[in-house]
Amino acid sequence: MENWKRIKRHRQSLVALREGGQACPGLRQGCAKSERPRETLKQQCLRAGALFKDEEFPACPSALGYQDLGPYSFKTQGVVWKRPTELCANPQFIIGGATRTDVCQGELGDCWLLAAIASLTLNPDILHRVVPEAQSFQKDYAGIFHFQFWQYGEWVDVVVDDRLPTKNGKLLFVHSEEGDEFWSALLEKAYAKLNGSYEALTGGSTMEGFEDFTGGISESYELRRAPSNLYQTIQKALRAGSLLGCSIDTTSAADIEAITSLKLVKGHAYSITGAEEVYYRGRPEKLVRLRNPWGEVEWTGAWSDNAPEWNYVDPKQKQALDKQVDDGEFWMAFSDFQRQFTRLEICNLTPDTLTSNEVNKWNLTLFNGQWRRGSTAGGCQNYQATYWTNPQFKIRLDEPDDDHEGSLNEPCCTIVVGLMQKNRRRQKKMGEALLSIGYSLYQIPPELENNTDIHANRAFFARNQPAARTDPYVNLREVSSRMKLPRGEYLIVPSTFEPYKNGEFCLRVFSEKQAKTQMIGDVVSAKPYEPRVDNKDIDDEFKTLFQKLSGEDCEVTATELQTILNRVLAKRKDIKSDGFNINTCREMISLLDTNGTSTLGLIEFKTLWMKIQNYLAIYKKVDSDYSGTIDSHEMRNALKEAGFTLNDQVQQSIVLRYACSNLTIDFDGFVACMIRLETLFKMFNLLNKDKSGVIQLFLPQWLCCTLV
Repeated sequence: MENWKRIKRHRQSLVALREGGQACPGLRQGCAKSERPRETLKQQCLRAGALFKDEEFPACPSALGYQDLGPYSFKTQGVVWKRPTELCANPQFIIGGATRTDVCQGELGDCWLLAAIASLTLNPDILHRVVPEAQSFQKDYAGIFHFQFWQYGEWVDVVVDDRLPTKNGKLLFVHSEEGDEFWSALLEKAYAKLNGSYEALTGGSTMEGFEDFTGGISESYELRRAPSNLYQTIQKALRAGSLLGCSIDTTSAADIEAITSLKLVKGHAYSITGAEEVYYRGRPEKLVRLRNPWGEVEWTGAWSDNAPEWNYVDPKQKQALDKQVDDGEFWMAFSDFQRQFTRLEICNLTPDTLTSNEVNKWNLTLFNGQWRRGSTAGGCQNYQATYWTNPQFKIRLDEPDDDHEGSLNEPCCTIVVGLMQKNRRRQKKMGEALLSIGYSLYQIPPELENNTDIHANRAFFARNQPAARTDPYVNLREVSSRMKLPRGEYLIVPSTFEPYKNGEFCLRVFSEKQAKTQMIGDVVSAKPYEPRVDNKDIDDEFKTLFQKLSGEDCEVTATELQTILNRVLAKRKDIKSDGFNINTCREMISLLDTNGTSTLGLIEFKTLWMKIQNYLAIYKKVDSDYSGTIDSHEMRNALKEAGFTLNDQVQQSIVLRYACSNLTIDFDGFVACMIRLETLFKMFNLLNKDKSGVIQLFLPQWLCCTLV
């Protein structure tokens, strides 16, 4: 049974390796397949005289959801999927340009998304990237539409048909105030497809929508602890085209969407659409303009519609501000905004727009990584035994900002670091929630600089405190922070709060000036222990023992080797082992058999014996708790002691293949792993004749290598 589990885990490791590479945008689930691009699908439909039906996101209950909007939920009873042509006589994609009033919330709790869409309409350039133009229900109509979203470093084209969920003849979810305009409903559907279902969009942060519409990076401000220049920051962000959202935190489930006495909605995402100063009774008054995606519930306090404060404002200025307000929008004093709301979120299209009036091009590096239980999911600093095994990334800052802070002797460099967990909405239907994530940044001491492939060990983190960190760990899709740091080398360690949590992430590093970045531990190499054995080096006692064990032919077969090794193991009480299996013994012979007999002679057996003694010493050294086994996280140290430098993907594969269900590796599994690695490196080096690091194999060669 344990062997079968290991085979199953090995298959999973192949999947992990495959997923570790860059995915083709056209093959991403929820997107048009590359061999059937959108234009081809459209032309096929036009030639056939049929309207497009999306097989990847069909108009059926599974597209709606899995629990509250599942097939048996009362909320989905009576839902009928209809095309806009069945809902009105003359449907339009966009009427008179996309505006904030085109985004009215329906029966889905995705106000966070709608607030982001409403902000999107304020910037036509961004809007037209997400909502491509030249789409209509008239010219070449085929029931097919497409939208573009940023996803973890790439822009993805998402194709949908125009069948929309309705109830009693009306759209169930987002809709426009104009009953015959459908761009916002189709955009919501495309985003639902990207994330697996409509229900997957329930609950979230406006920052998530902002980033998926722009590829920008977001920052969050707690208004109770806001910087003194926050109003100027908001104005500058609006001028730069950044997207802004805000919300009021809830303290209990009963608070969600509760309406305050002044008609503000708790736990609800608003978008900020303006910030203006007016003269009120002879003194300047800072105002902000907000929009509620519901389109109807509005603030009733000071500076609301028809509030008495407007009577003391210059009529021309009042008229100009009135013209800018649509239904669902309202003005309020900035001081009231800070008191009433809890959080402000700003998505910077270029991260420097909030620190300089001059827009400069920032440098961006994006890393994709994984946390894997037992190998790279080390948890936060509270878990010292495993924290050091998290993925690690290095950044070198050499050039200070043009307008740097700090002394001339220690000028500062600005970076923005964002850690984003991937694909969690898709996993909601499997019961997976957002992980609590964060990162710490450590300055690397000068003596350790320029070490490109060394993974910082436990001792490093015991000696060094973070120079910066996200605090506290939080279950958001992304956590980010802007920081000013002295020049030097830094190590970034992203982690989940608890260890042993599987997840994928991307780490983005924006730097004002050129910065050198790299993933630590992406080098793969091997220098295993290779004892030099000569006949004269073998003592008589060992020769006599070998003759006794090997029999008359003085050659040890795989079966004989298995018997010998397991007899020795059985006598040891300080290590745990199930005994060597016959396949491992065959591989030991294959590694050391120099004359092709599939057996071991005296010198070959002595060499193997010395290797096993070396691996035993490493195993006992790494077994820090003297349990007789080693923890899968300790395996990283053992591999290093044995001369192997491996990247995170290979480390993950080793854990999947050799660790038991409790993430421990016994001695026979450890030796089997070492022998397997030695064999693989030996085969590769034999085939890598030009030392290029790349080999090409015909299928028979590949089969011979893998069957060894």
